[in-house]
Amino acid sequence: MYRIDAHAKVNIFLKITGYEDGYHTLVSRFMRVDDLYDTIEFIPCECDSFTLEGCEGIPLEFNTIYRAYKALHETTGNDAVINFFRKHKVAVTKRIPSQAGLGGGSSDAAAFMRLANEVCSLSIPTDALAETGSRIGADIPFFVYNYPSANVKGFGEIVQPFEEPTLPLELFTPNIRCNTAEVYKTYHKYLLRTINLTSFFGWENMDSRTLLKLIANPLALNDLYPAALAAYPELETLDTKGWFFSGSGSTFFRPKD
Repeated sequence: MYRIDAHAKVNIFLKITGYEDGYHTLVSRFMRVDDLYDTIEFIPCECDSFTLEGCEGIPLEFNTIYRAYKALHETTGNDAVINFFRKHKVAVTKRIPSQAGLGGGSSDAAAFMRLANEVCSLSIPTDALAETGSRIGADIPFFVYNYPSANVKGFGEIVQPFEEPTLPLELFTPNIRCNTAEVYKTYHKYLLRTINLTSFFGWENMDSRTLLKLIANPLALNDLYPAALAAYPELETLDTKGWFFSGSGSTFFRPKD
């Protein structure tokens, strides 16, 4: 049996920088959440086809792990991937909430790719693995590199490590599921014209703890927060004073000390 942990992330800040080819570009600080993770295992099993357990409710063809499996085979042309998963099933222990702005599906796919790259002896360089992952989901490159903290730019494909320790974080995920596509659609309709690239100048160079203290307004730190509030008005009924908003939501976070 082979095993790997797939950690959640939060966005310390997230600013939309433009819109190209049907997608929004951004600059964001991603930080790994050390004490929240899914676990992915490759368990010996005679399988007629790719077998995935623990992700009920999502059709296999739409699951990020299955898409990562397909992408690895298509990219390498190496049948070692197919042969390995005829003799192993994939079991996922989910702990990261879905549609919560924590990157659970992307982290699962990236962890799967990293482990499969190792156990199938594919020898894919990390940069190439991240590029393959970027075709599945914008957050996947960050998780492939597995940096504790990084500035992420463009469509998510530019990942620059930021030297700082991860912060101990308290998370609050309300019983509200925020659809990422819907939040971005709302942002595009109502807020895209408000982009001001000078308003966050220098944020990339500032450590996360200082940034959260200096820019203590979650609406200023995350451009998707006002869009999420518009798309999901029930978020406004929550007592979230002192909390920050991760990604497209619905998770709020704050440093523990």
